[in-house]
Amino acid sequence: MKTKAKTKKKPAAVKKRGPTREKTARKGGAEWMLRLYVAGQTPKSLTAFANLKKMCEEHLANRYSIEVIDLSKQPQLASNDQIIALPTLVRKLPEPIKRIIGDLSNIDRVLVGMDLKPIK
Repeated sequence: MKTKAKTKKKPAAVKKRGPTREKTARKGGAEWMLRLYVAGQTPKSLTAFANLKKMCEEHLANRYSIEVIDLSKQPQLASNDQIIALPTLVRKLPEPIKRIIGDLSNIDRVLVGMDLKPIK
């Protein structure tokens, strides 16, 4: 009596996707992509960066990246994010894109503008 050997079907090709948000957050990857547009090392620019860094450490620890773009050195980059005043913070990710103009000293207003804190 002959028996047929069972052959296992090879699984269909699985497309690899990037890490999920949950995995990215656990690994410390950047979920928030922020750009700060400045014009040199002015007091307002330095204050904006310090305020942004403090806010990110307190509310987005290990889940953000900050790119500082100095428009005094690369003015052509202003058109990419439609920058009309400086300093300007642009939240690229998560979408939708958000913009905040100024030195970011009013932390509560920045948190609401970035959707990190509900409107009271």
